[in-house]
Amino acid sequence: MNGTVIYGRNAVIEALESGVREFNKIIISNGTRSDAKIEKIKELAKEKGVIFQFVTKEKLNAIVSEGKHQGVAALIAPIKYLELDDFISKNKNKNSSIVILDGVEDSHNVGAIIRSCVCAGIDGIILPSRRGVLINSTVEKTSAGAINHIDIIKTNSLVNTIQRLKENDYWVIAADHHAEQNYFDIDYTDMNFVLVMGAEHAGISKSLLKLSDFKVKIPMLTNFNSLNVSNAAAIILFESAAQKYKKCVK
Repeated sequence: MNGTVIYGRNAVIEALESGVREFNKIIISNGTRSDAKIEKIKELAKEKGVIFQFVTKEKLNAIVSEGKHQGVAALIAPIKYLELDDFISKNKNKNSSIVILDGVEDSHNVGAIIRSCVCAGIDGIILPSRRGVLINSTVEKTSAGAINHIDIIKTNSLVNTIQRLKENDYWVIAADHHAEQNYFDIDYTDMNFVLVMGAEHAGISKSLLKLSDFKVKIPMLTNFNSLNVSNAAAIILFESAAQKYKKCVK
């Protein structure tokens, strides 16, 4: 089977509504009880000329594990990654922000971080070609379709990528629990910034920490220092969003 399988009602709806993905077909389990979301999927498919067909639950389960697909899946073209220089050119006339994931290996974390990025107004996300997760079906599902609303860049070298961003006036902020500065002490409102989040267990690599302009931590009120990377990213991203919001409404 060629292409990418996405599954879950919200993910399929978002992909249809975004208009940026090419659909082959949508598959709906004939044992699925129709509701507003299933009807919306069928309506959007008809509007956009996308084929949808009903199949047995067993056939859908053979494509996507039972319990994950919510009765619907779609075969679509793979996501198109943006080139870094195209991202820089696209955002050169405004203060922009981007998140780099350094070795994050859990697809659910990647999907959740992308969802937070979109909600917090982040312009792009950078994923390493190796030592990490690229866009897959689980990322699509967990992001609830958010991957269709943000620029995603794939790179062979995070070091070279950061150096290129720094050459274009981006400030690099590394989330590191050993840092002395708190994440809310940074003014995110008047600069281009890159937020680097590290792997679930290893954290950010030393080479990237050396390139960072700021190292920030999330202060803990207990000694239980084990925030999930997607939770940590959301906390920092929404601090930047809150600062920008307060500046806009003044």
